[in-house]
Amino acid sequence: MAHTTTHHSDDLAQRLADSGLRNTPQRELVYQSILARRDHPTAEEIFARVKAEMPTISLATVYNCLETLIECRLVRAVHFERASTRYCPNLVPHAHFHDSKTGVTHDIDLPEELLAALKKLLPEGYTADMIDITYHGRGAEKPEKLKD
Repeated sequence: MAHTTTHHSDDLAQRLADSGLRNTPQRELVYQSILARRDHPTAEEIFARVKAEMPTISLATVYNCLETLIECRLVRAVHFERASTRYCPNLVPHAHFHDSKTGVTHDIDLPEELLAALKKLLPEGYTADMIDITYHGRGAEKPEKLKD
């Protein structure tokens, strides 16, 4: 686990440096908290997680860290209608399944062929930098394990 954490720390430091920013303990902790569980947490959930390890951190600092991580393309913001923004570290093109009953969000892999077909639907002369697909629904009573 330490090797993985070090690898992600190096990615964070490099992305921040490429953007002219420096790594801070707060940014490191917020990023690691998102990577640790990959459960699409809200800013408030991240704040609760990191506060235990860094009692002096503020919610405003967590929001600032999240904005920086988005700007550096280390996480992406995921929006579900009127709900709080959630944060996803999976930057590979994928969809989300949001279970309206439990609030749990799962990553859904999308085949390259499907992404290419969707991009072909755009009007002539337009290109898509990102496609955002979200399934809304409920899991089965005895759900099969979805990929996280």
